[in-house]
Amino acid sequence: MPAPTTLDDWLAHCERLHTKSIDMGLERVSAVWARLGRRFTMPVIVVAGTNGKGSTCAMLEAIARQAGYRTGLYTSPHLVHFEERCRVNGEPVPAGSLVPHFEAVDAVRQDTPLTWFEFTTLAILRALADAAPDVVILEIGLGGRLDAVNVIDADCAVIAAIDLDHMEFLGPDRESIGWEKAHVMRPGRPAIVGDPDPPRRLLEHGRSIGADLWVLGHDFNFNGDRQQWNWSGRQSRYSGLAYPALRGAYQLFNAAGVLAAFEALRARLPVNAQAVRNGLALVELSGRFQIVPGQPTLVLDVAHNAQSVANLARNLDAMGFYPRTFAVFGAMRDKAIGGFLPSMMPLVDGWFCTSLPTARAAGADELAEALRRARAGDARAAERARQVHIETHAGPAQALRAALAAADPADRIVVFGSFFTVGGVLKEGLPRLTAPHAAPSAGEPRARG
Repeated sequence: MPAPTTLDDWLAHCERLHTKSIDMGLERVSAVWARLGRRFTMPVIVVAGTNGKGSTCAMLEAIARQAGYRTGLYTSPHLVHFEERCRVNGEPVPAGSLVPHFEAVDAVRQDTPLTWFEFTTLAILRALADAAPDVVILEIGLGGRLDAVNVIDADCAVIAAIDLDHMEFLGPDRESIGWEKAHVMRPGRPAIVGDPDPPRRLLEHGRSIGADLWVLGHDFNFNGDRQQWNWSGRQSRYSGLAYPALRGAYQLFNAAGVLAAFEALRARLPVNAQAVRNGLALVELSGRFQIVPGQPTLVLDVAHNAQSVANLARNLDAMGFYPRTFAVFGAMRDKAIGGFLPSMMPLVDGWFCTSLPTARAAGADELAEALRRARAGDARAAERARQVHIETHAGPAQALRAALAAADPADRIVVFGSFFTVGGVLKEGLPRLTAPHAAPSAGEPRARG
C-alpha cells in the first residue's frame, strides 16, 4: 500500500497495525516512547477517573491560560475531528502539523505492534513535547495502570469520580476500578482525589507508594449556596467564587479538584485568584451538559454510564418546566445500558434510538428493545411507559431531525449516550433548532437554524 501522507491516511494505517482495538500493557508503548527520545521538562498533570475527566482537563487548561501560561492538552475521545485531542494554547494542532509525529513513531516502532490508541497517543505526546508549553495536561484514556498515557511520570495526578465502566478490563466493582486508576499516582508527588466517596483500595495504594494524597473532605473542601461557592485547601482559600461555566451540579467536585492541583503545584505553577475566577468563568467544553438555546432547547451530553446518566437526569430535572422531553440515544453495546436507562425514563416522552458508525455500538433496534425491557420492569411507570414513543434511526443526525419534527417550540431534546451520538449531531456544526411548529408565517423572517 502507498505510504500514508495525510492525517486521515495515518489514522487508517494505525487501525491496521494491531489485531485488537485494546491491548492493555505498557511494555510496548514504553519501548517506543524511549526510542522517540522525548521528555517533558515542564510540569505535567495527568487526569484519571470514570467521569469528569474532560471537564477537569478543560478547567485546568482555562485557569492556566488565564494565569499567562502556554498550555498543552491531550484529551480523548474526540467528538468530530481527531485534532480535538491535541491542543496547544487552547487551539487544536492542525492535521498537517501532526503528520510528522506519526511518521516519527512509525520510524522507531520497528516491529512493535501498537493499537490505534497507543500509536496516536505516542504521536500526540511527541507533538506536545516539541511544542514545549509551560504546562502539559494529559487525560487518561481507560483505567490508569496500563493506559498508554501512564508511560509519563506526571508531577501531579488528579483522580475524578470513580464509577462502574469498562469492567471487562478494569474489574467488577469500584474497588477494583479505583485500584487500576490509582496507578497514575507517583511516589512523593501530589495526587488529588476528588471523588467524595473514594474506593478504599485507591487510597491504600496511594499511601503504600508514598504519594502526597490530597483527599476531598480532608485536605481540601468546598461549600456554597445558589449564588456562589467557596473553596479551602491546606494553605489557600477562595471565597465568593462564581459557579463554573460548565453546567451541572457535579462540576463543583471537578473544580475543587482542579484548585487542589494548582495549590499542590504552586511552587512551580503559581496562579492568582483572578486567573481562577476568569478561568472558571470562561471554560468551555462541548458535549458536557451543553445547553443550546433554540426552539426547542437542545441538550448535548456524552453521559454513557450509570453515574454520568444519573447526573444528567438530575441536571435535566433542575432545568425547569418543559412540556415534553425527547431523547436521541445511541450507545456502545458493552455498556450497562439496562442499568442506566431507569434514570432517564421518567423524564423522556419519546425515544429516538440511533445506530452509530462503529462496530462496538449497539444497533438502534437493540437499544429500542433495551428500552422496552427496562420500562416493562418498572411497575411504577407502567401506565406512562405504554404512552412513550420509540423510534429507530440509522444515524444521530436522522434521529435528531425526527425528534425535531415531533417537538413543539417549548419542548426539549436531549442527545446522549456516547461521544459518537453527540459527535454525530455536531458534524455540520452546532445545531440551532427551529421546530416546524415555530416556523414564521408568510412574510416573517425565519430564525436561523
